[in-house]
Amino acid sequence: MKNLLRIGHWEGISFLILLLIAMPLKYIWNWPQAVRMVGSLHGILFVVFIYQLWVARQEKLLTEKQVIIGFTFTASCGTFFLERVWRKSSATN
Repeated sequence: MKNLLRIGHWEGISFLILLLIAMPLKYIWNWPQAVRMVGSLHGILFVVFIYQLWVARQEKLLTEKQVIIGFTFTASCGTFFLERVWRKSSATN
């Protein structure tokens, strides 16, 4: 579970770097390599995070609801808040 949250944080950070640094470098300063490099890293981290969600579900560390929340938060750059949200969702079950 710790790996899942750690990867989630790095995935979120890579997304913010992609949006706030690499995209301006590409479109303002005409340096597309920034998006290529950061985008590739972000893509790898995203796939690893989704895989870790699946593993956590298979090992019954997360409920189906928590996996759906995790995937939804990943899509909206909310991986920084997942632990807190998962605790609340498991408290209501």
